[in-house]
Amino acid sequence: MHSHLLTIDGVGPVLFERSHRARRVNITVKPPGRVRVAVPVGVSFQKAREFALSKRDWIRKHRSIMQGSERNRRALSAKFSNIDRRMARQVLVQRLDMLAARYGFSYNRVFVRNQKTRWGSCSAKNNISLNAKLVRLPEFLMDYIIIHELVHTKVKNHGSAFYAALNRIVGDRKSLDRQLKDCGGDFL
Repeated sequence: MHSHLLTIDGVGPVLFERSHRARRVNITVKPPGRVRVAVPVGVSFQKAREFALSKRDWIRKHRSIMQGSERNRRALSAKFSNIDRRMARQVLVQRLDMLAARYGFSYNRVFVRNQKTRWGSCSAKNNISLNAKLVRLPEFLMDYIIIHELVHTKVKNHGSAFYAALNRIVGDRKSLDRQLKDCGGDFL
């Protein structure tokens, strides 16, 4: 793969990379604000640079957004660090038991872990794993995640039957998903 690191006035360093998969010139901005331009075979680096120059305002706007989201990510990381797992387990198991009884679910075992990519999961044997970081969320979002996993004890996939069952309990799950994402929870 052939690449060039070029500086664009008002933007800064931009990585231009030859891509055999790209069908057209494609600009991506990733945290913390790195800019990459995919250059398809048959398009010169000069043409790709001209295209990037024409999109300078778009690049600046999205770099600013990414830099802001990176600051938010660091702040959230600090918010979710240093959690006492024993305390988290006590709170989460109590909520799990209460919600399971209220909505008529049963589960096998519960595990509380410090996970990096998931709020929770439910195994084929109805073992529920919950992220200790749930205790730092507002209670209604913590309950939403727990109910999500309890519904998986009956419906094992994310199909329409699962979402219908979940919505019967929580109401507007899409609104809850948005609120969860705003709290830093992209991983359901």
